[in-house]
Amino acid sequence: MLCLVSCEQKPEATGAGPSVSVKGQSTADLISFILSLDTLKGSKKLRLIINQQDSMLSLLPDKEKNPFYHYFRARKFSLKKKKDSAFAAYQLMKGYRKNDDIELLRNNIIISYTIANGSMVEATLMNRIFSGLKTAETQKSCLTYLYYDIIAQAYYQNNNERKSLEYAAKYFAAHPYKNHPIIKQRYFDISFLLASRLGDLNKMLYYNNQARILAVDIKDSLALARTYDNQAQIYSKQRKTDKALDCSRIYFRFLKKTDNLNDIAYNNLATAFIQNGQPDSAIFYYRAGIEMEKKDPSGKRKTSPYLGLMDAYKFKGDYRSALAAADSLYKTEIRNNKAIEAAKIAELHEKYEVEKKDRSINDLNSRNKLNEKLINQQRWLLFMVLVVSLAAVSLFIISYRQLRLKDKNKLLAADNQRLIMEQKLLQVQLNPHFIFNAISNLQGLISSGNTSESVRYLKSFSGLLRAILEQNRKDFISIDEEISSLNNYLLLQQMRYADTFTYQISVSEEIDAQGILIPPMLIQPFIENSIEHGFRNIPYKGLLKISFEKQDNQLEITINDNGCGLSNTASVDQQKQSLAQTILAERFEALFCRYSQNASFKLTDKKNTGETGVLVKINIPIIND
Repeated sequence: MLCLVSCEQKPEATGAGPSVSVKGQSTADLISFILSLDTLKGSKKLRLIINQQDSMLSLLPDKEKNPFYHYFRARKFSLKKKKDSAFAAYQLMKGYRKNDDIELLRNNIIISYTIANGSMVEATLMNRIFSGLKTAETQKSCLTYLYYDIIAQAYYQNNNERKSLEYAAKYFAAHPYKNHPIIKQRYFDISFLLASRLGDLNKMLYYNNQARILAVDIKDSLALARTYDNQAQIYSKQRKTDKALDCSRIYFRFLKKTDNLNDIAYNNLATAFIQNGQPDSAIFYYRAGIEMEKKDPSGKRKTSPYLGLMDAYKFKGDYRSALAAADSLYKTEIRNNKAIEAAKIAELHEKYEVEKKDRSINDLNSRNKLNEKLINQQRWLLFMVLVVSLAAVSLFIISYRQLRLKDKNKLLAADNQRLIMEQKLLQVQLNPHFIFNAISNLQGLISSGNTSESVRYLKSFSGLLRAILEQNRKDFISIDEEISSLNNYLLLQQMRYADTFTYQISVSEEIDAQGILIPPMLIQPFIENSIEHGFRNIPYKGLLKISFEKQDNQLEITINDNGCGLSNTASVDQQKQSLAQTILAERFEALFCRYSQNASFKLTDKKNTGETGVLVKINIPIIND
């Protein structure tokens, strides 16, 4: 149940007029009920309450004279995103006396609609807002806080964050539900944003700390996660880039877990990576954010991801890609500026048409009052023609732009799908080769008559196959997953070639084996060549060393064996090795090189250094989870 508060005013003082009851609710109660809707969390419950009130008020015989009927009808239109219908319904609200609470509420809502486009609020409109505030303060109305709120919004749009923060504090202090957790949380979030715009670190720390205490107290996991995003901004200002990155990761993973990811979250995490000196990860998340933003049906585009991409590529020294990002930034800014200019021109045109219409009306009225009826008819006819014409032109422009955007999105989606299918196809080419070899090994064990060893091999093989099939669904897996699969594979090979070789797998302390990603089935073909060809017919026990290290901001994977080397292998084996190398090169092209990221591998016969065996070095970008 919602708790209603009173405006604590007598009807004479507020100008509330006669009591209007809707199932026992007076005018003062309905005003209080409207204010209490601020404390609702989630649109589902709000929608239910609005629909209930609208249904009850619609049953009144004189509903058209009831301002609350028009108010809840307008709220219902707003929930359905019918902005024009909602605005028209609000305008039908009429108070019972001049400057009563109903009139104050109506005036506040209409001003809110007027400044909702986010543009600068002009002096005439600011005077209107302050006039409404003066009336509310004089009458000590419980709606005063709404005018503080709209003034804070106006100052924010006029880039006066200090004044905006001042009136946000007044809004909170005057709010009748200021002790409610939702109102507190909203105030702390808004105040943090304004403090961040001002660059006031102390206030940022204070408001974020208050928000976190409240989130823990009311057990609001989303609000708590949001404080980590705010904390990342604080750490960035303190130049604690590693801590900022950790906080951004916490917030990003929470949004991903709750299916609430957005392009801003991608952009913030990418920014944290670039500030921490990890350009490859930054590029990965900037591009992912741009792809998500492209799905926005509104067609709006932000410039910040392209700025971030420029910085990331310049950090790597890839000035060609930085120039491409700068070109995308320039095109986005041009398109945004054109949209703003078009909106301004449309607004000026509309004002001009209104002024022209008013002049025509005044001229006609001055000529002959006897023709008033005819003049009114002509005025409405002109107005309807103008509205229809503007609507037709607007519909044509919107349809054309949507068609262009849809075509562009289809092309981009098709290109992206093609790249994904290329990568999957290259990855799948490796798997049949491995599976056929494993089945051949199993056949060998069965034919030898070793039943227990065959059953053991089959059990290990089925487990490994299941893991490979799971990994085939992914473009990247963690190093831990890759090592687990390699251990299973090497165990199977040791069962087949008993006492033929041993192996070692090492991971540098600089490497986060759970957080760094690599393509699946990346190392297995080289390990297979070492076992099947390098350790065959050698008079000593083979040794295979696999290591993961960080070199020059890249992940370096080394496969080192002491086998017979490349020169002693048959031509057929050389062809198989060449095929594996070709497939790996094509996978690198699909996964990395198309995005200007460095990835390479080198295969060396160690006989040139007086040793035996083959040394393989694979270098790929460090991609963090």
